[in-house]
Amino acid sequence: MTADRTSSTILLVEDNPDDIELTLHAFRRHRLANDVDVVRNGADAIDYLFATGNYADRSPDDLPALILLDLHLPKVSGLDVLRRLRASEWGHAVPVVILTTSDSEQDLIQGYRLGVNSYIRKPVDFDEFSRVIEQVGLYWLVLNLAPPRSGGGA
Repeated sequence: MTADRTSSTILLVEDNPDDIELTLHAFRRHRLANDVDVVRNGADAIDYLFATGNYADRSPDDLPALILLDLHLPKVSGLDVLRRLRASEWGHAVPVVILTTSDSEQDLIQGYRLGVNSYIRKPVDFDEFSRVIEQVGLYWLVLNLAPPRSGGGA
């Protein structure tokens, strides 16, 4: 895997249909959405990232520009998805923002130990949630300079 940055896709890893719709709506509202791919459990997130299983036809070199990761997911937890991603040769360069309702300090600590780039608690108010999504999108997709992800880097 050469892991060239060829994608402007956002990977949303979320199992709650309401949160998925709110996130997609907020991206559209602020005209930030490139393509947003949604997976609804941790096992599918791993398959997507490693181009296996249901996502075997996806190019493994086409990594997302940003991953929005919930923690409490069916099949494989968000922290386990993060652990697996960061253990890969190329996974350290993919920005990951944990977006969760968890207020567990242990989740926060473990997320940063595993290499998350940012940890955000989901606001319950839609307007506030929309502003959070706007700020996340502006920062990670517009302002942030990501490291090159080519074969000889780092």
